[in-house]
Amino acid sequence: MKKLYIKAVSALLLGGSMASCGDDFLDTKLYDGIDTDSGLVNVDNIGYAVNGAYYNLYNYRFAGNFAINIGDIASDITYWNGLTGHFDDIYRFHPQETSNYLYYIWNYGYKVADNSARVIKAGNELYATTNEDEKPSLDLYLAEAYCLRAYSHFILVNVYGHQYKVNGQDFGAKPGIVIIDEPVPANTQVARATVAEAYTQIVSDLNNAISHFKAAGGDRGDVVYFNLAAAYGLLSRVNLYMENWQGAIDAADDAIATFGVTSLVYDDAAYKALYNGGTSNDESMFCLAITPSDNWSANSSGYIWSSYNYSPSPYLQSLYGPNDCRLAIETWGGSSTPQAPVYGGGKLAAFAYGNPSYGTEYIINAPEMFLNQAEAYLKIATPDISKAQDALLVVAKRNRDITSVADLPSDATGLMAFIKDERARELFQEGHRLYDLRRWDVMANVAATDAPNIDYLVKNYKISDLVFPIPVDEINSGFGVTQTEGWSETLPQ
Repeated sequence: MKKLYIKAVSALLLGGSMASCGDDFLDTKLYDGIDTDSGLVNVDNIGYAVNGAYYNLYNYRFAGNFAINIGDIASDITYWNGLTGHFDDIYRFHPQETSNYLYYIWNYGYKVADNSARVIKAGNELYATTNEDEKPSLDLYLAEAYCLRAYSHFILVNVYGHQYKVNGQDFGAKPGIVIIDEPVPANTQVARATVAEAYTQIVSDLNNAISHFKAAGGDRGDVVYFNLAAAYGLLSRVNLYMENWQGAIDAADDAIATFGVTSLVYDDAAYKALYNGGTSNDESMFCLAITPSDNWSANSSGYIWSSYNYSPSPYLQSLYGPNDCRLAIETWGGSSTPQAPVYGGGKLAAFAYGNPSYGTEYIINAPEMFLNQAEAYLKIATPDISKAQDALLVVAKRNRDITSVADLPSDATGLMAFIKDERARELFQEGHRLYDLRRWDVMANVAATDAPNIDYLVKNYKISDLVFPIPVDEINSGFGVTQTEGWSETLPQ
């Protein structure tokens, strides 16, 4: 029988070992749990099940490391000094069907999707008979489960599918992912939906999440759980990728208003303090519950950006002005040299503790909302340069040499170029860059080399074509998932 780990614990994170039974497409069984065919029968158990889904989201194989870092490592803004082998196949754009990173992103992404789908199904079945005192809690759990499923599907379709929209071109008919709109019984044959169908499911889930948050009368008030502002924030990101420009603007407006933020920090000390660790980033709408006592140690994101030798590329470093407060977190290890840089962790540095393994991932953040709006205002049917400048200025003032819209480009072409650079400056280490380059159809330079010089092993790569392969173990399992035809031909040749 399918089992989901929903053991009650006092903290957010759940422990337990995985049982790899290998008798279904998802292989999501966990032992020491409650039988999900009969166990999700009350609101308390639904809550425990949601915590189980968070555990899989938090795991270093998914949002705790691999699923976030792949978006920056496979881009132009990251440098690898070659001293370790972590992510090197992704960095050099030589992924294989046997890549551990691609295997685990798939595996844990589907654990989150499957766990969430079980909560959604059971919660909706309980809804009509739940008493009024418990219904707000059930609405809250359903809202979070819809967010979790939307987020996992969004990561999966962007890693394993073609970019949906590429500078106005629609690739929605391309093969996407298996959509988990219902829990998948063992030994079930499945099939990949299209990219467009995956996005339709994601938007539906986020709209359902927003409805349930409102029905619950709010959220938990804790950014380590999905909340109403984060649901709007993720919806803005999804709409941006869909080139639904007005939808991106409106959802960002709702995220900003719900979160209650109108400005950011611009002082060096205040900016550095955002990355002290835990929930120190008060510009973050949703982050992982990583702390000195609950972290992934050598498997953490912080190790990728310190001991495992990834750093901002010389190109990215060249984009910052000398009075940019974001330079406050650009620290370097004692063994670092210009030719073999060793970064101090950056956003993952956990400055309050001095240990990058304690650095949390800030998943949905206020600055992104302003940048989403800035871009979308330039792309709507009647572009609004003034509103684009106003939104952009909120973030661009991190560079203290920029004080007003007069310091920003006044034409659409120049402003869009500035927005592209600003997204690189602001969103570094948040996993956006690969998807930005693909959706803009940039002829990209990737696999930076020869630090401290700005140079790349691969130049003028049509990165919008890039599609990572489905893990070979999934293809060979015989449950219906097919490989993306010609995926290897989309790599730099």
